[in-house]
Amino acid sequence: MQNKKSLYIAEKPSVAREFAKALKLNAAGRDGYMEADDALITWCVGHLVTMSYPEVYSAELKRWSFNTLPFIPEEYRYEIIEASKKQFGIVSSLMKRDDVETIYVCTDSGREGEYIYRLVEQMSGVSGKTRRRVWIDSQTEEEILRGIREAKDLSEYDDLSAAAYLRAQEDYLMGINFSRVLTLKYGNSIQDYLKVQKRPVVAVGRVMTCVLGIVVLREREIRAFNKTPYFKVYGSFSAGEDSFKAQWKAVEGSKYFGSPVLYKDNGFKKREDAEALINLVKDEPEAEVVKCEKKTEKKNAPLLYNLAELQNVCSKFFKISPDETLKIAQELYEKKLTTYPRTDARVLSTAVSKEIDKNLRGLTKYPLCADFAKEVLDKELYKGLAKSRYVNDKQITDHYAIIPTGQGFEALRGLSPLSAKVYELIVRRFLAVFFPPREFLKLSLAVKVAGESFFAAFRTVKEEGWNKVMQYSFFGERRKRPRNRRMMIRMRRPT
Repeated sequence: MQNKKSLYIAEKPSVAREFAKALKLNAAGRDGYMEADDALITWCVGHLVTMSYPEVYSAELKRWSFNTLPFIPEEYRYEIIEASKKQFGIVSSLMKRDDVETIYVCTDSGREGEYIYRLVEQMSGVSGKTRRRVWIDSQTEEEILRGIREAKDLSEYDDLSAAAYLRAQEDYLMGINFSRVLTLKYGNSIQDYLKVQKRPVVAVGRVMTCVLGIVVLREREIRAFNKTPYFKVYGSFSAGEDSFKAQWKAVEGSKYFGSPVLYKDNGFKKREDAEALINLVKDEPEAEVVKCEKKTEKKNAPLLYNLAELQNVCSKFFKISPDETLKIAQELYEKKLTTYPRTDARVLSTAVSKEIDKNLRGLTKYPLCADFAKEVLDKELYKGLAKSRYVNDKQITDHYAIIPTGQGFEALRGLSPLSAKVYELIVRRFLAVFFPPREFLKLSLAVKVAGESFFAAFRTVKEEGWNKVMQYSFFGERRKRPRNRRMMIRMRRPT
């Protein structure tokens, strides 16, 4: 009797190796796959199948013409990508093997990963196999084994598959039709304007065109902006050994309240009017403090990273593109250092929060943040996580936020300096959520001089709380600007 085998299909060779390692398979390397006594593991190297271009449907569609638009096929056609034909043949033949009883779909746990596998299955014409979907949030051994153990029938992901097909068809129809229409209509004009020999193609895409539109609209706003200079007045005041700076504002009782010489209520349109106010108050020997309020403010640690938030922060800190950030996040995921990157959630699930101490124990081996991880564990600060704003099952669709796994540290030395910095960002944001809020003491003052009011607000840190975790190793000391103690006028431009 033939020994039945399970077939595991990953998205990349590196992921396939992680599955083989987690399953502890004594697998022999083959051309495009690995084989053990009771299992086969192969991979897709990304997309193996793509949608066919219009000329595949009809030769006359190769020539761009208004007469053949819009192009909306009744049934979409697909084809094997030329460069991937060999690997497709390997995966397809393994799926059809008589000794393969169960296929475990181990492509990335998301819409695109689902689409990659479904296209391969569609083009292979596989039937009569048990198909189970492995859905994991990281590539640690425990998570891989859990994903295999809890794998559901593939049919439970049919809605996700339908969404993936629909998104691809939407992209296809928009790109094919609008690119042709706009090229036919405006291509010659653009060619004449650019003075090039070949008519340029006006490329249109579902995301690309929207983003380009946002950039164009913003650029038009910038070019149309008219600068309006105005003048603010500041005063320096002393109380014993203490001094502070306050800003003038036209409130009720002021000589300038409702005056047409004002720009808003805290500035003047003309410099001479600002100087007139200074002359009015500068010789007054005393000022009266008419209001002094103290208030304590608390600020919680920010929510955890999703992909968009990580991309924003990396763009700000490291001046890198969203694509570069995604590549680094994917690298950290594949090296078991972090969880799945393509997520829109900034919170954790209840189930994950109950086992979060495992991640924390692992982070005690991460030199830059080991002390913080130990403090969280020693003081059991993680025990209230499930009831905090950082855990919300309703805000999670496919995956929870990006967090460190507490594993994979053997890969740290092999990271580029930039990847190491991104990992530090993720670790510190994660650890911060376990610490108390940051507390500030806010002091608000109102001072009157010759009937005119000046206002000042100060905020000092009372308790650092979570902010002590956020001292990044890649930032040096920021120099403080010297404070100007004199009464002055400053020109401001509206933002």
